[in-house]
Amino acid sequence: MAPHMGRRLRKGAGTTAVAALAVAALSASQAPGIVHASTPTDQAASDATPVPTPSAEAPASGNSPYYTDLPPLVSPTPPPNASTGTLPTGDQQGIPATVLDAYKKAAATLATDRPNCHLPWELLGGIGKVESGHANGGRVDVNGTTLTPILGPVLNGAGFANITDTDGGAYDGDKVHDRAVGPMQFIPSTWASSGRDGNGDGVKDPNNVYDAALAAGFYLCGNGRDVAVKADLDKAILSYNQSQEYLTTVTTWFDFYRRGTHEVPDGTGSLPSHRSDRTSGSHTPARQTPITPITPTTPPSGKPAPKPPVTKPKPPVPPVKPPVPPTKPGGDTTPPPTVPRATTFENTGAKELTAFAGGAFGGQPTARVKDASGKAMAKVSVKFEIVGDTDTRFAGGATSVTVPTAADGTAAAPALKAGEKTGTFTVRATLAGSALSAIEWKATVVARQADALVRADDKALTATPSGEFANQVSVKATYKNGVASGVAASATMIVTPAAGADPKAAPKVNDKGPYFKDAKGNPVRELKDLKTDANGVLVLPKMYADAQTGTFLLRLTTEGGGTLTVELKVAAAS
Repeated sequence: MAPHMGRRLRKGAGTTAVAALAVAALSASQAPGIVHASTPTDQAASDATPVPTPSAEAPASGNSPYYTDLPPLVSPTPPPNASTGTLPTGDQQGIPATVLDAYKKAAATLATDRPNCHLPWELLGGIGKVESGHANGGRVDVNGTTLTPILGPVLNGAGFANITDTDGGAYDGDKVHDRAVGPMQFIPSTWASSGRDGNGDGVKDPNNVYDAALAAGFYLCGNGRDVAVKADLDKAILSYNQSQEYLTTVTTWFDFYRRGTHEVPDGTGSLPSHRSDRTSGSHTPARQTPITPITPTTPPSGKPAPKPPVTKPKPPVPPVKPPVPPTKPGGDTTPPPTVPRATTFENTGAKELTAFAGGAFGGQPTARVKDASGKAMAKVSVKFEIVGDTDTRFAGGATSVTVPTAADGTAAAPALKAGEKTGTFTVRATLAGSALSAIEWKATVVARQADALVRADDKALTATPSGEFANQVSVKATYKNGVASGVAASATMIVTPAAGADPKAAPKVNDKGPYFKDAKGNPVRELKDLKTDANGVLVLPKMYADAQTGTFLLRLTTEGGGTLTVELKVAAAS
């Protein structure tokens, strides 16, 4: 199933009739865990049904394994639930939220970078459905990466081509042979030249649906193709798999999605169960009659698009026609029920977010979604992202999460845990598949603070001249009566202020009296870069006295304004 230029991937004498039988047969269900997709194969060119001539970059004509499930015989856009106004989930026509978002963003990028290609997102949807069932039913993480690898057969010459490993097993885990990888099933050697970074994280990952969808879009638009023209559309699809049945299956889903679809939560998508390389006669396909294809639109150049071939149903399965809507007097038809669309995306949480390093943020990013009538919309996917140079993360360590809206139309981001890096960054919320403006919150992480310092014990702080203080200074820092851990602090031996001195004036460092020692044993009377421990406690190093006697002052200060002055006494032994 993977695009692979210039390689034949299974020789045989099968015909289109045999391939059609494979399409009509239901294969064994896929087991959970790793999803085995497929790679291109080859077949003889003596089919009764003409196969479009392969383009220069496409594989030789043939019939390769792929998912053959066809769309259901129902409207692609079912009416909303009468009580909630929401669409059903887990159905065959729905596309998982993150996967649908990836298709649409890839098409939007191609509209700018390859405007003459006219690539619609529904074509990527058709490819993605047939290749991997939309990333195994939308089983992806918050960044769009598949939860388990989606791998094709080992290309070891046993029924497939013998393709020696080209990626050192980096993508497919096989250091001997290649395998197709990811939701759009790229062979590693093809990914090396065609891979794209679709989610802006600086990595080209075939297992990421944003990267894979964008790469597939560029691949389909290769050689200057304009997919609004039927001939170019066929060539684009056949560049993935040179098979008439594959072309028909992808085109059927493409046409289906162009009639309408809807979003379902990630992980709830319908997983295909029929494969063209499994022909067990004990099964029948979910659908044997494809829907009527939509004629591609005329491109801006004015060149008319060729009419698609008309596919007639084969007996004994009669053609099934969709229900005809009632006709009004004068010939007008009653429009079908419309799916509510989001028109309002608003902030209902805090305007700004602030936290101390390592702490929790006050407030929570929360957004609400409404339709044109002002009614709250439930089960709409809202994506929250942390943007900027910060080590702050959502609960669980993620930098982005997708949250469905509740019955009141609101979606709240998971709790934010501030990192140790101070500064300002942004939390951004976007609505999947919508052009509505993003919501942003300014978030700031400030250094830990303490507003109070107290002695942690009442031990005497005395020494004899040129002697050592028997006890060390131990203090505890708090902030608003709570433990202040990891707070920066300093300790300074200061000169006793003169009577009437300005209390706000910075004290002078004493050059005599008690002192600490540095690493070389030299006297120092000022210590910086101290920090309280997890319990907010700070224990100073040992102190020593010189020959001076009397009462001396030690001042401790913390980030946030905590201050404590301690008396140190040096007297001759009695």
